[in-house]
Amino acid sequence: MKSADILFNRVCKIMETILVSIFGLLVIDVLLQVFSRYILNTSFTFTEELARFSLIWLSILGAAYLSGRREHLSMDFLFQKFSPKLQKKVLFFIEICVFLFALIVMVIGGFNLVYTTLHLGQLSGTLRIPLGYIYSILPFSGLLIMCFSIYHIRKISTNKITD
Repeated sequence: MKSADILFNRVCKIMETILVSIFGLLVIDVLLQVFSRYILNTSFTFTEELARFSLIWLSILGAAYLSGRREHLSMDFLFQKFSPKLQKKVLFFIEICVFLFALIVMVIGGFNLVYTTLHLGQLSGTLRIPLGYIYSILPFSGLLIMCFSIYHIRKISTNKITD
């Protein structure tokens, strides 16, 4: 196994651990919200906002993870009809498009969003966390997707990827 494959597997394993931890935090947070609302007849102020931020991180980081594992939802009926040579070209084109999307929208746009919210000093309503920290998952996940796309492009060019 090459060092790129080892690094890819380690990054995916770390991402799995982080995603499971965030999901666990989200479950505990929502259970606490329900418990406090229906059993204690009061509501904690932080639980709804923490659930929202956890869901943001879970969704965006999960999208990066799925991009790396090539498990995003896709309709491949037409793709399966292509010749192997054309399939390789289409896969290459898709990875370039994913790379460009991650670069332009997630990394550049995400850094702009993080910079703007940190520069303006915007804080979350209840937890008083700078919103730039919450939004930082966007450029981080974009960078991960870009790295995964480069990894997949290398695999496609050496004929070692299957879809």
